[in-house]
Amino acid sequence: MPGRYARSNTAQRVAQLIGTREGRDYLCQYNWQQGMPIVMAAEHELLDDVMGLVSLHAQAVLVAMLEQSSGKLMFIHVSEPNENLHSVDLLDSEFRIDRFMHEVAQKGGVTFRVKYWKYSAVAHFIPEFQVSADLVRTSYHRTLVN
Repeated sequence: MPGRYARSNTAQRVAQLIGTREGRDYLCQYNWQQGMPIVMAAEHELLDDVMGLVSLHAQAVLVAMLEQSSGKLMFIHVSEPNENLHSVDLLDSEFRIDRFMHEVAQKGGVTFRVKYWKYSAVAHFIPEFQVSADLVRTSYHRTLVN
């Protein structure tokens, strides 16, 4: 259909969140800025592959993943690799993004390095924000009216 395109469930949920002022304000509390890239990941993807996409942006990014079992939208803020950070060993090439996200959530933040990076980077967990149905309807209505 004209004007329509396929989007992942993760992308739809992220769009709902940043489609509200409250959602944007919430993410800004965790160093997100409008225009900052958001990399969408599926649970089964290898961390190396996801961080390869992160590398393309050459700046800090958010990584978003939708946990299928719970429906929870998870975010981490990933810094650029930095030579001033303590160098850590490479993570296993079979390490998946879902396991990494849960580890970051448990610890609050981790210093890590993947095969694409000469230097370490830092990932910080962003606690879940629930977008209420009222906020989504209000945002959708504003879009239709404007």
